[in-house]
Parts: sequence; C-alpha cells; structure tokens
Amino acid sequence: MRIAVKVGTSTLAYDTYRINLRRVEALCRVLSDIKNRGHEVVLISSGAIAMGSGKLHLAARPTDMPTKQAAAAVGQCELMYVYDDIFSRYNHTVGQVLLTGSDVNVDDRRRHFCDTMNRLFELGVIPIINENDTITTEEIRFGDNDTLAAIVATNVHCDLLVILSDIDGLYDADPRCTPNAKLLSHVAEITPEIEALAGQHHSTLGTGGMETKLKAAKLCIAAGVEMIIANGSDPENLYDILDGKAVGTVFGEKKL
Repeated sequence: MRIAVKVGTSTLAYDTYRINLRRVEALCRVLSDIKNRGHEVVLISSGAIAMGSGKLHLAARPTDMPTKQAAAAVGQCELMYVYDDIFSRYNHTVGQVLLTGSDVNVDDRRRHFCDTMNRLFELGVIPIINENDTITTEEIRFGDNDTLAAIVATNVHCDLLVILSDIDGLYDADPRCTPNAKLLSHVAEITPEIEALAGQHHSTLGTGGMETKLKAAKLCIAAGVEMIIANGSDPENLYDILDGKAVGTVFGEKKL
C-alpha cells in the first residue's frame, strides 16, 4: 500500500512552541516499522512556523506574513533535522518536498512533482512534505495542510490518507460542549448535514480545524482514496488502522 500520513502542529509541538520529542520519536518509529512491512510512506508535516517561533523565542505565533515566513524558514531547518536524525536511526532516508499551490495547479509542474514523488518511492525514500511557507502568499497558498495532504494523496495515488489530529475523529456533536457526543466511525459522503458538524474546533498552534478535514475528505472521496481522522497522541494507532481495527472516523469506501 501507499500510505500518506498527515501530522498537525498540535500533535508535534507543545504549547511552548517546542517540539514534542517523545511523540515525534514514536511517530518516526511507527512509520519506519510500517515501511519495513513493505508499504510506501509519505509524511505531510505541519510545524515549521511553530518550531521557528520557539527557536526565535517569540512570545506567540506570529500574525504578520514576513514574521510567519521568517519563522517558517528557521523552523523547517529544525523540523527536518529532527526527522532526518530519528529516521536515520531506523535506517530510513527522508527527502524534503516543499510545495506551493501553483506546483499542483499547473499541469507541467504537477507532472514533475508526481514524477519526483514516484522516483523517491522507487528509491526507498520517505518524502516529507510541507507547504513552502517561506514564499507562499495568499494567491498561491493551499490554505491548510489538511487540504495539502489530500492533494498529495490523490495526485500520487495513495491508497490511504491518515490525518493525525488532537481529536479522535468526527462526532455527532461538539464533544467539548456535549459530554455524550458520539464518535462517527464511518462517513460515506460529505453531506450538508455532515459539514454542519464541523463546528469551529481550532488549535492555538495550528491553522486547521474539522472544517478543513472535511474539505480534505471530500477531495479524497472523489478520488477514491480512503481517509481516516485519528488521534495523534498515540502514533501506534496507525498499527490498528492497518490491521483493520476501528480507529477514528473513516471517510469514503472502507478498504482495510
């Protein structure tokens, strides 16, 4: 299988904007083990701006574009250093791919991106993808890494996209306000009723929420890619997903 895993900033970092090393190490170990099984793995990773904010000792996540881009430039170095170091311990090679919207919206550039990705897979590399936050402007932004993950998964023909978040999945009500809210285990299609469940769940660290995840799910369903939202606090949930156990919320046709 070709598996895409997207990890959000709230999963990677503490509220101090410093990297959660225990969790990142666990994630890299599990992904390495999954690759050892014979699967192809691509990681879509948020976290550059948060990592850079911590390294630059900023009091809060920047709001102006130049500081965001400066933090991203610093944070990408930090993030890739950590990933390269940990994956190397498990004898796996990583490669960084930074994208802007025009890289997949223009046919020639999208074809080159897909060719590069396929060659990385052939060479046994784990591609690590993020938006190129150091240069993106509103005109060429994906907007969030959930959408980016879905675009990557559908363009390189992944069998599965797993979005690791700070929530277990999609609920039938806001679990923060409704104690007996029930987790939806399977959503076959994104209807207006499903979209209404998204609410406004946001993290202070990241930029996405359930709305962006449902947008990603809609793209995946249209392309025939199974998508799952699961809690990223325990990366070993990925084992259960690949073993066909009920984890999080499955969107689209169940293939596992």
